[in-house]
Amino acid sequence: MRRSALAWTAAIAVVYLARAAFASEPQSWAMGFQPAASPTMERIASLSDFINVIIIAITLLVVGLLGYACWRFSASRNPKPATWAHNTPLEVAWTAIPAVILLLIAVPSFRLLYFMDRTQDAEMTLKIIGHQWYWSYEYPDHDFRFDAFMVQAEDLKPGQPRLLATDNEVVLPAGIPIRIQMTADDVIHAWAVPAFGVKTDAVPGRLSETWVKIDRPGTYYGQCSELCGVNHGFMPIQVRAVSKEEFAAWTREAKQKFARIDGTPPVATIASAKE
Repeated sequence: MRRSALAWTAAIAVVYLARAAFASEPQSWAMGFQPAASPTMERIASLSDFINVIIIAITLLVVGLLGYACWRFSASRNPKPATWAHNTPLEVAWTAIPAVILLLIAVPSFRLLYFMDRTQDAEMTLKIIGHQWYWSYEYPDHDFRFDAFMVQAEDLKPGQPRLLATDNEVVLPAGIPIRIQMTADDVIHAWAVPAFGVKTDAVPGRLSETWVKIDRPGTYYGQCSELCGVNHGFMPIQVRAVSKEEFAAWTREAKQKFARIDGTPPVATIASAKE
């Protein structure tokens, strides 16, 4: 009976971990971050693990000291209270040790902030504009733009996640550094894709910048993460990462389908009008 229980537990764990390994969206009963799909997210997860180790060590130390103090200085063991009030070495220690701990956390934190800030060798740029309540995407290197709205529940196709699928998905090449610029035309929004480790505010009148290098092809989901009004929870993000060859083919099709950045109709529409 015991072996059977262990076998079932192992099977459930294998299924759960296998599902999580390919997750690109929130999963039921998941704990921790989504699997990293970029160098930035890998560093975020690593820093989180490092800080959690420090937190656990501090908690165990404090609980241990508290338990020792309760035992060592209880009334039954010390019927006559001590009269001393200061201990200079102890006071130096409990000031210096937290300072060292904060320094250990600060150094990798600042390194991560500088790493995720921006890239100098981007091979392409994606510009994102937040609206109430949808996203607009511009591909300056290819001169086209499109809007992305959430797919309503009654229009969902098999396999499309509720509240996360969009009518037009963002397509990006995997394996290259991509500059991402963000702004908004009404209120503050935030473009966030957990698997990429990207969560940046889009502020009206300002141009925020970050970057991403997607490790592997796949579809990744995110949402607006800045309260922006009544439909804040209904402006999802859907990104499909593909190979360079697939991306080149997609951009050729996109130029025929979507309007240019200056608002003029797509190439196919102009050609049809001339005919």
